[in-house]
Amino acid sequence: MTAAAAEIAELRARLAEREAELATARAELTGARLLIEQYKAQLAKLRRMQFGRSSEKLDRQIAQLELMLEDLEEGEAARTAPSLDAGNAAPERRQRDQRHPVRHPLPEHLPREEVVHSPGDVCPGCGGTHFSKLGEDVTEVLEKIPARLKVIRHIRPKLSCRACEVILQAPAPDLPVEKGRPGPGLLANVVVSKYLDGLPLYRQSAILAREGIAIERATLADWVGHAAWWVAPLAGLIGAHVMAAPVIHTDDTPIKVLAPGNGQTRLGRLWTYLVDERPWCGERAPAAFYRFSPDRKGERPREHLSGFSGVIQADAYTGYEALTRPSSLVQPGIIPSGIVHAACWAHARRHLYDQYEKTRSPIAEEALRRIGRLYEVEAAITGLSAEQRRDARRQLAVPILDDLKPWLEAQQRRLSAKNTLGKAIGYALNRWEALTLYVADGRIAIDNNPAERSLRGIAITRKNFLFLGSEAGGDRAALLYSVLETAKLNGLDPEAYLADVLDRMAKGHPINRLAELLPWNWMRRADKLAA
Repeated sequence: MTAAAAEIAELRARLAEREAELATARAELTGARLLIEQYKAQLAKLRRMQFGRSSEKLDRQIAQLELMLEDLEEGEAARTAPSLDAGNAAPERRQRDQRHPVRHPLPEHLPREEVVHSPGDVCPGCGGTHFSKLGEDVTEVLEKIPARLKVIRHIRPKLSCRACEVILQAPAPDLPVEKGRPGPGLLANVVVSKYLDGLPLYRQSAILAREGIAIERATLADWVGHAAWWVAPLAGLIGAHVMAAPVIHTDDTPIKVLAPGNGQTRLGRLWTYLVDERPWCGERAPAAFYRFSPDRKGERPREHLSGFSGVIQADAYTGYEALTRPSSLVQPGIIPSGIVHAACWAHARRHLYDQYEKTRSPIAEEALRRIGRLYEVEAAITGLSAEQRRDARRQLAVPILDDLKPWLEAQQRRLSAKNTLGKAIGYALNRWEALTLYVADGRIAIDNNPAERSLRGIAITRKNFLFLGSEAGGDRAALLYSVLETAKLNGLDPEAYLADVLDRMAKGHPINRLAELLPWNWMRRADKLAA
């Protein structure tokens, strides 16, 4: 076979493989659309049943269907979003193979702001400067600014050259949702309202309706799906940034996920992996990377941390045991290869505090007082360098720990093995090496509170949106939380940041300069412009 024939055969094989992938994607899309139509029919039936009576169970069924539709429609938007080319983050403009939800005219009562896109003053065909106006095309984009909505009219005058009849017109504006109505500010508001403020899309649709703006939940879901597609590369860069750190915090929180087919929910998990070197003046910017898993099996953190080497600050979850090396093998000040587990004093203190609240035990009270002295040391050294923190801990914290351990052992011997206070003391003694690892290295924290704080917002908002619609919705939530929470850690307004990032990416921000849009780099750029 000649080289040319071999190349042709290879191209044909690639073409066949690509056609098979497209056929699979079309089949998945068709299946998703059929499921959407089925859920819409069920939702309409439940709403008819709801008329004239009140039922908490019926309301919950309706909410479940609303969220299932929301998740499916977001997934459809993400699947049909255009692909990035190799050199630019702007999408390839092509007609999407999907049925759009009903588009209502933008209300006339909203204020209009006109942006005129001039095609230029000189004819590129002949150099002429005299034109006749043939008309203009107008694209109305619904945008949101703080406290009010407005319509931005993108006006593109269409001119004809009198000398050679060449027609001139500026290109249509680049928007985050191709041929859609939302400006980047409104799109960011919808995403932040859902994931940080706990407002499901069907509630946001009702809020907009009160302002006289009819936007269906399906349309909002399409917007969120596109926003997730845009920021997915940024979430990946945040993950790489976190996993390259020598010390990270990790924790997880349960979240309900709708089980397909039976309308019931099961518990999935959202995991956070966080780096925050500000307490010891490290150079790495703070960031939080989230991952979703359908369960809490030990293989989940093993998969997430497969490329990590260093210290993880975490609770006593057994899934970490197979990943970590004994802390006794760690040399002071040296981050080892592999993973070492540094335990959390806040968890040890919490068990003792619970016993004190129940029994007012003087033993528990004394243990809390001694642990409080360790935290007093930490409060005094926050903001010092890692070396200064290590030296201060050796001088101030090590003597406290040297007294605390034998005292806890003596109290444990006095208590029954079944006594709950004895078990609380045993929690600390059984993890003593991991609990005291922090005194050997100023980069390690005394507890895992940064990770717990990064999950607090999710724990609050999940009470509002009840559950995730699917595992794909969990993955989508994880990447959006990664971007939004990292923006918060860097002192940014997550809505303003996301709006600017979506706007820049839609306008063609080069993908090889994507790192410029990371929250810590975006902040420095904003400060530079302000100066």
